[in-house]
Amino acid sequence: MTAQGAAVIGIAAVACGEEVGREMAFRMVDHVLQYGELNVKRAIPLGLALLSISNPRVPVVDTLSKLTHDQDELVSQNAIIALGLVGAGTNHSRIATLLRQLAAFYSKEPNHLFLVRIAQGILHMGKGLMTLSPFHSDNMLMSSVGMAGLMILLHSFLDAKHTVLGDRHYMMYSLVIAMRPRMLVAVDEDLEPIQVPVRVGQALDTVGQAGKPRSITGFQTHKTPVLLGANERAELASNDYVALSNVLEGVVIMRKKTLEELEAEDD
Repeated sequence: MTAQGAAVIGIAAVACGEEVGREMAFRMVDHVLQYGELNVKRAIPLGLALLSISNPRVPVVDTLSKLTHDQDELVSQNAIIALGLVGAGTNHSRIATLLRQLAAFYSKEPNHLFLVRIAQGILHMGKGLMTLSPFHSDNMLMSSVGMAGLMILLHSFLDAKHTVLGDRHYMMYSLVIAMRPRMLVAVDEDLEPIQVPVRVGQALDTVGQAGKPRSITGFQTHKTPVLLGANERAELASNDYVALSNVLEGVVIMRKKTLEELEAEDD
């Protein structure tokens, strides 16, 4: 384990909070892969995993799939676990196919095969109902506990031979504190589940726009409970209910509007 590896994870931790920083860090990582030293290159898959946790973007998956066949075994091992983290809880079909191919390719390598099986478990975490992303409330807030769990795992993989692949495999359990459900469930004031129509679509940045701009685009209308993807947002599609929360995420208490409120809206 070197300070350079920790620095790569640090850069990813600083940049993973917003889209522009993420793109800049991804471009920088590309340069490091071409010109960087081996110690730095070994930490690159872990940095990419943190930049795109539970958000399997195509360029990230492409880069990691190349690194899984790297001639340095530590780079390939880190890339395998990073593939699992990038697709964590998404059931992503392309990553699932890549991991199946890697299981056949590394069938004679016990350490690699062990990590492929772990990555497959993380990919299908909670049958696709969970996420590892520490960001919530429309990506405005970060769970420091969830981030800590990811940091413990990533730092342990900087020296996987003596931690996860040695006699400290229990370090993997740190991932549990980062897990959370990614569905939207509506309940009434008695906390009984109810079905409410909601629109789910790609989130739009509405900061500084006048009036009431649309906060989502390309939406589909579903009834709760619904699953929300990495860059997706939900908004109420019914005038019959009012949410007691500004953000439709996780478990949301809904109150049915009174007759007076509905008549006031009609007026």
